Amino acid sequence: MASTVLTRQVPRADELLDEYPLPEYLRSNVRPGLTRLLEAIENAADFNEAGFARALHNVHDDLRRLKAISDDRLRYPEIAQVEIKQPMFILGLPRCGTSVLHALIGCDKDVRTPLQWEIANPSPPPETATFASDPRIEQFEAHQRAQFGGQYDELKKGHPIGPLIPQECGSFMTSSFQSSNVCMMSRLPGFYDWFLGIDATFRYEVHKMWLQHLSWKNPRKHWVLKIQEHMYKMGELRAVYPDAIFVQPHRDPTTVIASISQLIRVIREPAYDQQDSHKLGREFLHLWHDGLERMIAYRHAHPDLPIYDMRYKDLIADPVGTVRALYSHYGWTFTQETADAMLQWLADNPADKHGKRKYSLEEFGLTADDVRAVYTDYIDEYHDHI
Repeated sequence: MASTVLTRQVPRADELLDEYPLPEYLRSNVRPGLTRLLEAIENAADFNEAGFARALHNVHDDLRRLKAISDDRLRYPEIAQVEIKQPMFILGLPRCGTSVLHALIGCDKDVRTPLQWEIANPSPPPETATFASDPRIEQFEAHQRAQFGGQYDELKKGHPIGPLIPQECGSFMTSSFQSSNVCMMSRLPGFYDWFLGIDATFRYEVHKMWLQHLSWKNPRKHWVLKIQEHMYKMGELRAVYPDAIFVQPHRDPTTVIASISQLIRVIREPAYDQQDSHKLGREFLHLWHDGLERMIAYRHAHPDLPIYDMRYKDLIADPVGTVRALYSHYGWTFTQETADAMLQWLADNPADKHGKRKYSLEEFGLTADDVRAVYTDYIDEYHDHI
């Protein structure tokens, strides 16, 4: 008997856009990236069935969430009038303390960070009165496990996960289909190459839609946000947020690449029957440098950029004092209440809370000299900070 050949059906962009109807402006701007992403998924011959299913699940989830905030925006036009004033963006390489910094600043009652539960299920818009008791908080764990589909407990060793933990911007910028965040979950070189060359203004317009949505019924004095991929598209970010301010923690890249490569290997594990760790190491050695290279060039071209350079070593040695110095730089009020909340967070969240991780450059086919050779420009530029 002849064997049955399974074919993977990838929907066309317009089929999905018909399934999740959006206003024409959103539909027309989503279509190019959605088309490229679906093509990249279709061309990913090394996906196993779980990886293929997960990639399509996440496409549906992004469209679902974009439609949810779009529908609420049409239902409540005043959402579009919410002002987003001087948001702070945390930049820099991964594994440079950006998640710790995000969480520490989020301890300030005057600061709004996007929380993971509200990004996973944004409609109806969250409200101050029920923000700590919203039933969507309890629903988050099931959503996150469905999104990941793999060694969830191993993932938590390297990346903070929980409904009340600040979420990275990549988790909602994916709904613009102009985010490289999808390239963390799966190897999609065609989409990544396309992303490098685009004008990503639309993704920041969608980003702002999200902030307006989350702020409408639960505003604070400051927004603080973070994801490494902002470094790729600084011009577009500032076109939408001209008064944005920035902080960039720095760390020796030779201590970063093995750690992030191990985390990405865990994130991708469900999608592939086998992973080539050496190939993955080379991929991310260069992917992160692509962002830094663009960031260095942007800073040279814009010496007036409001940015605060921070040493990772200082953040780890004196977290509260380092954040206090950041507040002082921007004229923000730092209270004892905030300091106490930060100290409590640090006590509740030790680095090995979910277990220790093991990794090395060698298992990814790299040496410290390999990393230095690629990151020479960054090391030379910021040697005083790393």
